[in-house]
Amino acid sequence: MTVLIIGGSGFLGTELIRKAAMAGRATAATYATRPGTASNAAWYPLDLRDPGGVDAVMAEVGADLVINASSGDADWAVTAQGPVRLAMAAARYGSRLVHVSSDAVFSGARVHYDESCLPDPVTPYGAAKAAAETGILLVHPQAVVARTSLIVGDGGSVHERLVHELAAGTREGVLFTDDIRCPVHVADLAAALLELASGDAAGVHHLAGPDPVSRHELGILIARRDGLDASRLPTGLRSHSTLPGALDVRLDSRATQRNLRTTLRGAHQFCTTTT
Repeated sequence: MTVLIIGGSGFLGTELIRKAAMAGRATAATYATRPGTASNAAWYPLDLRDPGGVDAVMAEVGADLVINASSGDADWAVTAQGPVRLAMAAARYGSRLVHVSSDAVFSGARVHYDESCLPDPVTPYGAAKAAAETGILLVHPQAVVARTSLIVGDGGSVHERLVHELAAGTREGVLFTDDIRCPVHVADLAAALLELASGDAAGVHHLAGPDPVSRHELGILIARRDGLDASRLPTGLRSHSTLPGALDVRLDSRATQRNLRTTLRGAHQFCTTTT
């Protein structure tokens, strides 16, 4: 069984490659600018804006499973249209598809969101992710759309690097006390995505941790885990900033978790244990 990881050079993509290879699966991965460091994957350049490129990679790899872990930020052509092209190609080649989406598809107006909630994005990035979800499920109804939240690891995520830099005083900024999400550990997320890809699930699934924490609370947990002085982490209110986006979005992953062997740990747990 061959697994194709789209966006394999990213933080999540790297972990997906590691876990797929550990499971003995033949693994291929794509990159936008440069290949990742994993030597246990066959690497292919891919621009999701290029229909011919998408089709060529799908034809050459012959993947049974495709996991789209790419991120094009607010670039509509990459984040909204690209995944739909990928879904169309996956449907043509009979490949199972899991697409990683985001809690950015929600406005935060209702705070708690399960899989039945319809997207109501308030940012260009959230709108692009929401459009991708709709298009993917239209052209490939058997696909899985997996929404997740802040992805944290054992030191390699953007959130962890920010905490270290703020604690060291090498970066300006604050950690918001009113910006709340449900972080997930990258190892748990990758395992859950591969589990969904290997099964017969379809439609929308939520893969986030059970603990709602603010950016500042998450920073404190990371600082304590890593032996940093948490009192050095500056605080602020996102509601007083000019940054767009939802304040409080809590993905309810209980329905998906009941059908998974993989446990999605909360931030309080994964910041006190190692994987």
